[in-house]
Amino acid sequence: RHAGQKVWGESCTQYFYLTQDDLDREGFEGAKFVCSPPLRTEADQDRLWEAIRRDELEIISTDHCPFRFEDQKSLGADDFSLIPNGIPGIEERMSLLSEAVWNGHMTIQRLVEVAATNPAKLFGCYPQKGTIAPGSDADIVIWDADQVVTWSADNVHSAIDYTCYEGLQTRGAATHVFSRGELMIEDGELTEAATPGRGRFVKR
Repeated sequence: RHAGQKVWGESCTQYFYLTQDDLDREGFEGAKFVCSPPLRTEADQDRLWEAIRRDELEIISTDHCPFRFEDQKSLGADDFSLIPNGIPGIEERMSLLSEAVWNGHMTIQRLVEVAATNPAKLFGCYPQKGTIAPGSDADIVIWDADQVVTWSADNVHSAIDYTCYEGLQTRGAATHVFSRGELMIEDGELTEAATPGRGRFVKR
């Protein structure tokens, strides 16, 4: 990039919060954490946070792969190579990033950049997406930065039977979510406006 090349860097939330020790969990539990690239060490996490602070990484996303543990990850019970590769995390992502603000890894402004503004710009759909401005799509999240969330398979909304963050407490949660100015989620629950088929194609 210093040489003038167009280069972007991205990582996913699991690499900031999970480590290779999770792969060594008792029994077959480690299968829940099989993803590519594989999880690394806490030292690698420190380097990733540094890269976020130095703008060497511009985006923190998720490669959300909601394979169920009981009947999908278990396909590799006798053969590691048959474990479906990837882990879920799309619902946990923003709260994990909010916790990073509390922990001093980045500012709230930086959170918005890496989670919304920069992806919209990289995908070529800014300023329709990724900003709050006249003429933009009014995709808005009202965020309660103080709300404590304890993650559990019992309270995630994905149709899967586990979360990699079971028992983890984070600070920050969405109270209201608007899509194109319409209220889709209120106090954590879908509204009547959130109907199938209301999506619109966004040219990138």
